[in-house]
Amino acid sequence: MVLSILFTFLLFARFSTPTRAADVPLVQLGNTTVTGSAFLNLEFYGGIPYAEPPVGNLMFKPPVPLRGLSSPTFDGSHFGADCLQPGESASSEDCLTINVFKPAGLTKDVKLPVLAFIHGGGYIAASSAKFNATAIVAQSISRGTPIIYVSFNYRLGPLGFPPGREAAASNALNLGLKDQLVALQWIQDNIAVFNGDNSKVTVFGESAGAMSIAAHQLNPNFKNLARAVILESGGAASGHLFPPSRGQVDWDNFVSAVPECAKCKENAFSCLRRANSSDLRNAIATLWPQSKEGYPFVPVLDGPHGLLPELPSGLIAKGRFARLPFITGANLDEGTFLTPPTVNSTADVEAVLMSNYTTPTVPSRQLKAAISELMKLYPDNPALGSPFNTGNETFSLSPQWKRLSAIVGDIWFHSQRRALMQAATKFGVKTYGYLLTDPGAPSIGEPTIGPTANPAALGVTHTADLLYIFGLNAAFGRPESAQKLGVQMIDYWVSFTNSLDPNDGRGSARPMWSQYSSKNQKIIELTSVNMTMIPDNYRERQIDFINSHAAVFSH
Repeated sequence: MVLSILFTFLLFARFSTPTRAADVPLVQLGNTTVTGSAFLNLEFYGGIPYAEPPVGNLMFKPPVPLRGLSSPTFDGSHFGADCLQPGESASSEDCLTINVFKPAGLTKDVKLPVLAFIHGGGYIAASSAKFNATAIVAQSISRGTPIIYVSFNYRLGPLGFPPGREAAASNALNLGLKDQLVALQWIQDNIAVFNGDNSKVTVFGESAGAMSIAAHQLNPNFKNLARAVILESGGAASGHLFPPSRGQVDWDNFVSAVPECAKCKENAFSCLRRANSSDLRNAIATLWPQSKEGYPFVPVLDGPHGLLPELPSGLIAKGRFARLPFITGANLDEGTFLTPPTVNSTADVEAVLMSNYTTPTVPSRQLKAAISELMKLYPDNPALGSPFNTGNETFSLSPQWKRLSAIVGDIWFHSQRRALMQAATKFGVKTYGYLLTDPGAPSIGEPTIGPTANPAALGVTHTADLLYIFGLNAAFGRPESAQKLGVQMIDYWVSFTNSLDPNDGRGSARPMWSQYSSKNQKIIELTSVNMTMIPDNYRERQIDFINSHAAVFSH
């Protein structure tokens, strides 16, 4: 599946609110005075390096934590550069920076809970600068439970997730995930300077951000970096999770697209370290649409001493994960964002699934048998397809598109959400689940079907939750009902960050969100129309089948 996550929303990149010199906020970070920006009743400190720049000899190397800023002063009034990515001419290899939003005017003795965000973007696009936390922090203050918000960049694409032989032999797999861990350790070491309590860090993310956190959860020691997590639309194996060899062709094609490295496929790292940023950026842009993978550069299985030693389903079944309280959920029509519009037949649907899940993990005949069974469980009936609850309407697309959208959404998101919650409850982990179904939900990114398609075809699609959580429904002209739901969702998230319970009774009036358990398998339906707890049994036979074939679908 060729995907293009072209964010049409730049929430803000620079603060423009003028401040008098006497009002400029300052913090002392080691031997360096960091100046920030003041606006409303908040302070912002951005673009602070948390690791040595991964350039030159440090490119394709694990991150090196920065032990202090080198100058006596640092301008933290704006975000740092985005990590190198297609379509962003200002993106850079020198991008490992962190940002802090906090309430203004706090005395040194105040220590607040921390909400740390890992952005999505398919591990190939976006950045922390695309997400403005003003609404979240401001609402936390107004409801009387103030928090600190932190976000950061991590390496993307072939610089953050190089696959193939050379990366495997050079300890260069999953570098972007390793960046995230160094950033989270920076929070542990430094957030007190910004009035944060490092014993009360909740890490949340959406899409690839949630997938990253779910991967980190598989390490029991993750409890040293966080006390809770929130997963929005993502599991540790959303999409697929394969050995690094699967990506060799894409890696070779990327290297070939860098003019000065076209003949250096076997020892590409040394050449790529000398290539200029523009050539690297252009090579990624060339490779991405040509790849047979929806996401060509993603986390991979990296062996017994790695971050992802085996499929998540096996680790979770053994209880090998950080048993932290968590919220997890998905949007009703996740798959519509990801499904190619060209599918016209059952054979096309089967071909897409075969292409996505062919893997050395299981014999191809086992995959074919599983796909054959999926065709029975998800019949060619548009009334049962996604976007759900739209009857026989096909939005000028093939009925097979709705069929595949339902399958993709369940394999990538809904099945993993349910499997993780059911497993966690067996180990006594406190967890809350949700399903976003709000009819006022927008589409934020550019889906596979393209920007000219009927927007109604997307339903409540992937990324729709972002406008709610970042308080932007009003700015994007969404109905008042969606705006109200956004306030309620922020209250749930902030309440959980403060108390590990979304039901603290503060802020907006909202329904009680019950804890998930083996005897009470219910999740909250997040909607502006009769929000309530619902049984977690939608598409029960279909999702049970997927989860009972975890190895087949690389879960």
